[in-house]
Amino acid sequence: GEVCNMINKKYSEFLPSMQSAEDLVSQVDGLSSNIDLLKAGIENEVQRDLNVAVAEFTELKQQLERDTLVLSILKKLQEFDTAIKEYNTALMEKKYVAAAQQLEKARSSLKMLESRKGFELKILKALGIELTVQTQNVLYHLGEEWQNLAVWKLPPSKESSSLEAVMHSELHLRTVPSKEEDIAGPPVASVLQALAVLGELHTKLKIFGQLLLKYILKPLISYPSLQPFTEEQSDVFILRFKSEGPNLDHSSPMEVFDKIKLIFEVLHKYLLNVPLDQPTEDKKECRVTLAELLGDMIWEELSDCLIQNCLVNSIPTNSSKLEQYIEVIKSTEEFEKALKNMQFLKGDTTDLLKYARNVNSHFANKKCQDVIVAARNLMTSEIHNTVKITPDSCVALPRLPDPGAGDHLKMQTTSKLLHNNMVNLENETKLSHYTFSLPTCRISSSVEKLMELAYQTLLEATASTDQCCIQLFYSVRNIFQLFYDVVPTYHKENLQKLPQLAAIHHNNCMYIAHHLLTLGHQFRYRLTNILCDGAATFVDLVPGFRRLGMECFLAQMRVQKGEILERLSSARNFSNMDDEENYCAANKAIRQVLHQLKRLGKVWQDVLPVNVYCKAMGTLLNTALTEIVTRIAALEDISAEDADRLYSLCRTMVEEGPQVFTPLPEEDKNKKYQEEVPVYVQKWMTFKELMIILQASLQEIVDQWADGKGPLAAEFSAAEVKSLIRALFQNTERRAAALAKIK
Repeated sequence: GEVCNMINKKYSEFLPSMQSAEDLVSQVDGLSSNIDLLKAGIENEVQRDLNVAVAEFTELKQQLERDTLVLSILKKLQEFDTAIKEYNTALMEKKYVAAAQQLEKARSSLKMLESRKGFELKILKALGIELTVQTQNVLYHLGEEWQNLAVWKLPPSKESSSLEAVMHSELHLRTVPSKEEDIAGPPVASVLQALAVLGELHTKLKIFGQLLLKYILKPLISYPSLQPFTEEQSDVFILRFKSEGPNLDHSSPMEVFDKIKLIFEVLHKYLLNVPLDQPTEDKKECRVTLAELLGDMIWEELSDCLIQNCLVNSIPTNSSKLEQYIEVIKSTEEFEKALKNMQFLKGDTTDLLKYARNVNSHFANKKCQDVIVAARNLMTSEIHNTVKITPDSCVALPRLPDPGAGDHLKMQTTSKLLHNNMVNLENETKLSHYTFSLPTCRISSSVEKLMELAYQTLLEATASTDQCCIQLFYSVRNIFQLFYDVVPTYHKENLQKLPQLAAIHHNNCMYIAHHLLTLGHQFRYRLTNILCDGAATFVDLVPGFRRLGMECFLAQMRVQKGEILERLSSARNFSNMDDEENYCAANKAIRQVLHQLKRLGKVWQDVLPVNVYCKAMGTLLNTALTEIVTRIAALEDISAEDADRLYSLCRTMVEEGPQVFTPLPEEDKNKKYQEEVPVYVQKWMTFKELMIILQASLQEIVDQWADGKGPLAAEFSAAEVKSLIRALFQNTERRAAALAKIK
C-alpha cells in the first residue's frame, strides 16, 4: 500500500508538467507555418522588385563610369593639345625651359592615355609620333645652342692628347652681356635647364667631361711645362695653353692644384653655376648645380690621375724631407675646399686628401720599393766590375743630419763602427784588430753598393717613425734574401763557366756574411726598442751566405779537377815511354795541365784572398800529382829509357808546378808562396820520392826505405815499393834480396 501511494503521488506531480510541454510544442508549430507563409510571399513578390532595381542601378553606374572615362580622356587629349601649342609658342620665342616643360606635360598626358586598358584609340599612335618629332626638334635647337655655349677647338689628330695636341686645343665659352640679353640669345641657364628637363643633360655633360679630362685636366697634370692662359673678348672667354718653363719630370702638387683650380673657376663662372630643378620625388633637394653633376662624373678619374701622376711623385724619398710635406697636405686641403665652394665636390675628405695625409705610410712603402728596385738592379748588374777591399775598408756613408732621436744615435759613432776590422761590443772593449777583419780581396762593386744601400736604409730607419722603421728594417732583410735567391740563378751560367766570376761571387758572399754579423748590432739601440725581442739582427743569415759562396766555388773546383783528369787521361797511362808517340802524348798532357793551372793562377790573382788562393791552387796541383803517381805506380814494366823519360816528365811538374802560384800582381811578392808549395800540396813529397825511385839503384831504394823508418816509407806502402822494384829491375838474386828487406 505504502509503495502504491508513493507512485501515485509522483505520477500526479508528473502529469501537469507534461501537459505544459505539449502546449509549447503546438505553439512552435504555429509560428513555423507563419514564417513559411511570409517567406513564400517574399520570394514571390519582393525579390522580383528588388532584382529589377539592382539591374537598373548597375546599368546607370556603368554608364556613369563610361562617361567619366570619356570625359577624362577628352580632357587629357585637350591637355596634350594645349601643351603642344604652348610648346610651339615658347620654342618660337626661344623660351627653352618653358618649351621643354610643355613637352614633358604632353608626355605625361600621353602616358595616362596609353595606360587606359580596353580603350585603345587609333589617335594615340599619331600623338606619340608628334611628340617624338617635337622632342627631337627641341633637342636639335638645344644642341645647337649648347655647341655655341662651349666650343672646342681641337687639333685634327683625334687620338692623341700629347703636349703638341694640347697646345693647339682651345675651349671657347660664350659670355652674355647683361644689357642686350635678347639679342645675344637665351642665357646659359635656360639652355642647360631645358636639357635637364628633357633628361638629356647627362649625356651632353658626360661628353664634355671626357673632353675636359682628355685635353685639359690630365695634360695639365702630366706635362709640368704646360700653362693655361685666358683671354676675355666682348662675348667669349677663351682658354688656351702654352708650354713654358723648365722641362721638369714632375711638377709640384701645389702648381698642379693651382692650374686645375683656375680651369674650374673659369667653368664655374661662365658655364656651370646653374641651379637645376631636378624632377625628384622628395622636393627637399631638388636644386642641384651643374657643377655638382660634372664633378660627380669626372672627380674619381681626376683624383686618381692626381694621385698617380702627381702626389705619388711628390712623396719624399728621405725622412728629412717629410717635414716639408705638410705644405703638400695643406695645399691639398685648400684645393678640395675651393672645389667644394664651387660645388664641384660634395662630402668630406676624398681619396685625394686621404692619400696626401697618409704620407708616412706612403713614404715607407715608396722607400722600401725604391730600396728593393735599387737592390735588384745591383744584383743583376755585371759581377766582374770589381773593387778591392782590405781589412781597413769601411762602408762609405753620407753624414745624415742627427735626427736627435736618442743620444746613442750620434752619427760619428756610426761611422766609427763601420770599419771592417773593429766592432764595438756592448762593453765597448775592443776586440783584437783581426777578430772581425776581412782579408784583402776583390768583390763586385755592385755588392759594395748593395752594402752601402743596406747601411743607408738602416740609418734612415733609425730616423723614421716606428711603423716606417719596422718596414725599412724588413726591407733590408729582404735585400739579402733577394740576393740569396736572385744572384745564383740570374748569373748561373757564368758562375759555372767562368772561374774568375765564381771566385768573385765567393768573395761577395763572404763579404756579405761578414757584414751581416755586425749589421744589426750597430743600429741596436733604435731598432731593438721597436722590434719585439730585440730581433734587430741579421746573424741568422750568415751561415746561408757562407754556404752559398762555398758551394759555388767548390762546384768550380770540381769542374777544374775534372778538366785536369780529362787531360791526363790522354797520357796513355804513362806506359812504354820509349815509344816516341806515347812519350809525345804524355808530354802534351802534362803541358796542358800546367797551362790550365797557369791560366787559373792568373784569373784568380788579386781576386781571391791569398790563403784561399793558395789552398785552391794547391788542391788542383795535388790532383794532377796524385793522378801521375797512381798511374806510374801501377806500371808493371819500366825499362831504363822509360824511367828516364818518366823522370823528366815529373821534373817538369816539380819545376813548373810552383810557378803557377801567383796570388799577387807584384811578381817579387809571390816568391814566398812558391816556396811554401809543399804546405799546400799534400802529395808533394810523395811525388819527389817517386822521382828518386825512378833514378835510384836497388841499394839506394833499400836505404831510402830504412827498415820502414826512412823518407820513402813515409810516402809509400811496402806493397807499392815492391811493385815499383819489380817493374824497374830484372828478376835477379839482388832484386830478391832487396825485396826481402822491404816489409
